[in-house]
Amino acid sequence: MGKLYSFSINTPKEGLVNVTSLARECLMDSGIRDGLLVAFVPHTTAAVTINENADPDVQSDILLGLAKSFPPDPGFRHAEGNSAAHLKASVIGSSVTLLIEQGSLVLGAWQAIYLCEFDGPRTRKCYFKII
Repeated sequence: MGKLYSFSINTPKEGLVNVTSLARECLMDSGIRDGLLVAFVPHTTAAVTINENADPDVQSDILLGLAKSFPPDPGFRHAEGNSAAHLKASVIGSSVTLLIEQGSLVLGAWQAIYLCEFDGPRTRKCYFKII
């Protein structure tokens, strides 16, 4: 049926936290050689994505692009004042699914899995389900 792994991750005010090594550790522990890994974050102001890991400027550019696309707006009605973070999380998404082939994650040469923080700093949960 698969195995569920859970981690608590301390995040910055805003940023991308590389969780690829955690996913690989879970995969090794599971013993599963072929299947799927689902990465999920159960938060409304955080997300998970797969993107480039070679150039750290890509992470900065992603955050800049999202900040320009979803700036704070005095018209937002949410009382906590973090509506832009909710929008960013909704656009990026709360989960990604990866293929597992011959005991390895199928990722491109430059790809990594990132937990995206838009409303930190916080302690976030990150789940990996390996099937």
